[in-house]
Amino acid sequence: MRQSLRDAFDIKVSKQKANVLNDYEIFKDKKLLDKLRTEIVEALIDNEMPPDTSLNEWINDLIDKKLEGYDLSNLERSHLFNLIDNEINGFGPITELLSSDNITEIMINSPDEIYIEIDGVLVKDESVSFINDEHIIRTVQRLIEPLGRTIDASNPMVDSRLLDGSRINAVIPPLSTKGPVVTIRKFKESMSNIDELIRIGTLTPYMARFLDAAVRGKCNMIICGGTGSGKTTLLNVLSGFINDHERIITIEDAAELKLNQSHVISLETRTMNYTQNAEITIRDLVINSLRMRPDRIIVGEVRGKEAFDMLQAMNTGHDGSLTTMHANGPQDAINRLETMVLMGGLDIPIKAVREYIMSAIDIIVNIERMSDGRRKVTSICELEDFTDGEIKLKEIFAFNQKGLTESGEVDGEFILYDGVPKVYKKIKARGITDIDDIMYPDLEEKKEIKEDIKEDLSKEEPQVLYYRGKYEGIGPKE
Repeated sequence: MRQSLRDAFDIKVSKQKANVLNDYEIFKDKKLLDKLRTEIVEALIDNEMPPDTSLNEWINDLIDKKLEGYDLSNLERSHLFNLIDNEINGFGPITELLSSDNITEIMINSPDEIYIEIDGVLVKDESVSFINDEHIIRTVQRLIEPLGRTIDASNPMVDSRLLDGSRINAVIPPLSTKGPVVTIRKFKESMSNIDELIRIGTLTPYMARFLDAAVRGKCNMIICGGTGSGKTTLLNVLSGFINDHERIITIEDAAELKLNQSHVISLETRTMNYTQNAEITIRDLVINSLRMRPDRIIVGEVRGKEAFDMLQAMNTGHDGSLTTMHANGPQDAINRLETMVLMGGLDIPIKAVREYIMSAIDIIVNIERMSDGRRKVTSICELEDFTDGEIKLKEIFAFNQKGLTESGEVDGEFILYDGVPKVYKKIKARGITDIDDIMYPDLEEKKEIKEDIKEDLSKEEPQVLYYRGKYEGIGPKE
């Protein structure tokens, strides 16, 4: 019976209770804290800083004036100074949350209801708060101002990237009935390479090597999954496998991809507002990219009429194109792709649409956020055949979940299906042969497979084969 590292080395996990003080535990009087914060910030806005005075000295002088008559402790005063300093030099109460490497998502539902995601787990952060709704809106405006974006009553919604590559979505009244709602999705710098994804168990080295070969072999690929499953992170990692001499054009709503190749052109959509009357959509950019002599086209997310133009690019010499899509699995991704093509208003029979998809897409990769918060690549499959008007998918790799461990972690195993996928011929035709050991295991290793899992390869459904000592972390079937 296989043991986890924790069990094998008898590692005891103890939960440490974090000693976190929120704003209103330091300041017992909530009204006083909000009053002082508001008055000091307004004073900083209304008054000019005297010459020959440092910013810290000026803030301290204003705080001293506003605190006359109040008996505050040193802890209360220092905390108030930090709050004001963050308002001026940072991004208000969430300054420290934005700078933390462990936090991947920040969700602001109200002035005193802020949630954060740490290692895939959602928790309420009691350590920070805003004064009121206007304070939240002012913070959002400060975040998006360097990008030339605005948010107000005439533009009550914004979806944009921040200077550090994070993505911000904000909705304010009248669209939001509760008040301003802000979601900031951060991207870890450490998640920019495949080794890190292997380390945290998102996929295995075999899967990583196969995807590496598929990208270099110019297979057209769709990465699908739910919201927050890690599609963009995986797309960014896979994009790193592209050769440096290729001309790459990326198309996104908010430029989140960070490619290190030397020849990268990044295009970003433009929304319609009172300063810009013309909206530029993903579809417009995909059509235009075909005139820019691309070797690769990478679309951040396909979700509308641009799907047909993306398929057209894949079918007209732009092999190796990559994109992401919201879907519950590979089959759902195919169904959604059909729907999006038909949304374009083209009078095309559904059979012709499916044939077009079949000829354009090579591989579909599905990634999921599991119940324990971890992300895993749960399926890598190819479009194998088109029979009786239906597209048939064939699994290459998969993750089978067996249940949960006592600690609540997902228990399962990655598996490799038997048989050489059709797409490998395309990969090998590009001169890539460094995954032959995965596709063609040695005969001696095949002999080690237990008799009860052998099967006639002529059967329609492939049998999962486990290679002893060959496939990381997986032994023969018991």
